[in-house]
Amino acid sequence: MNTSEVMLAAANATGNVTADIDSAPAQPKANGFLRPAAAERPTPYIEVDELRLARNIEAMQQRADQAGVSMFPHVKTHKSLYVARRQLALGARGITASKPSEALVFAEAGIPSIILAYPIVKPQSLDRLLPVVKARGTQLRTIAASATGVEALSAAATSHGVEIGVFLKVDVGLGRVGLKPNDPAALKLCAQIAASDGLHFAGLLSHAGHSYAATGPQGLAKVARDEAADLAGLAGRLRDRGIAVDCISVGATPTCAGAPLSQEVDCVRPGNYVFLDGTALRLGICTADDLALSVVARVVASNDTHFIIDAGSKSMSSDRGAHGMGGAGFGTVVSAEGDGETGVWTLERLSEEHGFVPFSGRPLTLGSRVRVFPNHSCASIANFDHFTLHHADGGATTLPVDARCCQT
Repeated sequence: MNTSEVMLAAANATGNVTADIDSAPAQPKANGFLRPAAAERPTPYIEVDELRLARNIEAMQQRADQAGVSMFPHVKTHKSLYVARRQLALGARGITASKPSEALVFAEAGIPSIILAYPIVKPQSLDRLLPVVKARGTQLRTIAASATGVEALSAAATSHGVEIGVFLKVDVGLGRVGLKPNDPAALKLCAQIAASDGLHFAGLLSHAGHSYAATGPQGLAKVARDEAADLAGLAGRLRDRGIAVDCISVGATPTCAGAPLSQEVDCVRPGNYVFLDGTALRLGICTADDLALSVVARVVASNDTHFIIDAGSKSMSSDRGAHGMGGAGFGTVVSAEGDGETGVWTLERLSEEHGFVPFSGRPLTLGSRVRVFPNHSCASIANFDHFTLHHADGGATTLPVDARCCQT
């Protein structure tokens, strides 16, 4: 079952776990993880499988199209103009970015519409982005969760002579940024946005990041239903006060891929779906064969209990999953030599430049290469300046991670 089939099964589910997920073994089997020999490159490096990348993008875009919602994928996952352009070519209406410097890379490249899904509290934070938005005619929408944020956005917009659409950021359960949907301050803040110079109220935006802690399809479906109900309820109260709500936007790969898309939603912003990873696999929203990103590393040493690879926390990251909600270990390890080796190991622990992989009965040869499928692909690719795109014909192309280190 590939991504498209898993997503379709989830979309049609009414609370029953699919047989494919029910019967999934506790320990990974080699089948879906095995790939052709990795490209010859200095290790460690990121490899992206072009066929699986395309398949994942198409599957999520089809889900959005079938539900009649617009797609604004989150580019913090890949930080790549190449991948963003593939997403736009297949039907995405724009992109979502995190920090202003990340959005700047995509605005300069001509991306027509950008959602900046990060709270701005100082107008100076937008001093580099807004001149490019103005010159390019980019549609820019961002978020606010406080009066301070609204004031900063208004000051920035009027200073640069642009109009910014502003969503109210709603906290639907993650407990990170946003107002609770039943907080009376939410209504007041939306009115403040609508009345502020240089701004227009764009609607409601949420991120159900707590879905990464779900234990199965039923849990994912409940998070998605609760999120949609919370946003619809708040939208109704705003409309009763005469405030139009043009867009309800949600974004998290688990809820977008693993649960039906609500009719209340207008826009989705998943990110991780392009690559997927060990966390997506644990959640049951994909199979091992759908994983498009891996870290290729080399066995550089061994001892009595482990073989050591040249990819540590500076390559893999020490993240066990989105928001720290991951499984055991730091990734699944298989041979990258294309030599018929079918062993599967777990990346057990990390130091900065070394990864520790228990023998589990069969050590790999010193100097041989392995492929590590990380728990969190977004955090892994952010460690590299480039990634290798592995083509179906066996060739490979090196591409830049264009928005790497864009943290301001």
